[in-house]
Amino acid sequence: MITKATIEDIPALTILINSAYRGETSKKGWTTEAYLLEGKRTDEQEMTEIFLDSKNTILKFTENDKIIGSVLLVEKGHQLYLGMLTVSPELQNSGIGKKLLAEAENHAKSLGLSSIIMTVISVRDELVAWYKRHGYVDTGKREAFPESEIHVTVSEEPLEFIYLEKKI
Repeated sequence: MITKATIEDIPALTILINSAYRGETSKKGWTTEAYLLEGKRTDEQEMTEIFLDSKNTILKFTENDKIIGSVLLVEKGHQLYLGMLTVSPELQNSGIGKKLLAEAENHAKSLGLSSIIMTVISVRDELVAWYKRHGYVDTGKREAFPESEIHVTVSEEPLEFIYLEKKI
């Protein structure tokens, strides 16, 4: 079931998101960033700030009262920014990500927005290809990957974000 997450979901969401992107548990799935980055993907402070901004919505995919997927949606002008699409590593390739993408499109339509945009780390070829199979196109826009205490690069090649967009 996909519903809107609440501030009470922050601890479970934080654990889920970190488990899917970084560290050993993330290597069970195909969307890991562990070979590129160390540290956490997010923390409870960042998640709280996300929830406190009225332009942000987090959808959660729940099964048996456990959050097994989520996505961050941010209203940005006439577009919806999609970020932190997350599926529990053990359940990746089961269709949950597709369902969350479809619900993100429904959310954008309900707000009267004309497209969904996202950033993906450029060297994540499999992930970029997955989004392209779901109708997203490379806009050609690039942005340097931010270094921070949370995002510690371990990759030898320089990282940058590419912008993908889907008209809806």
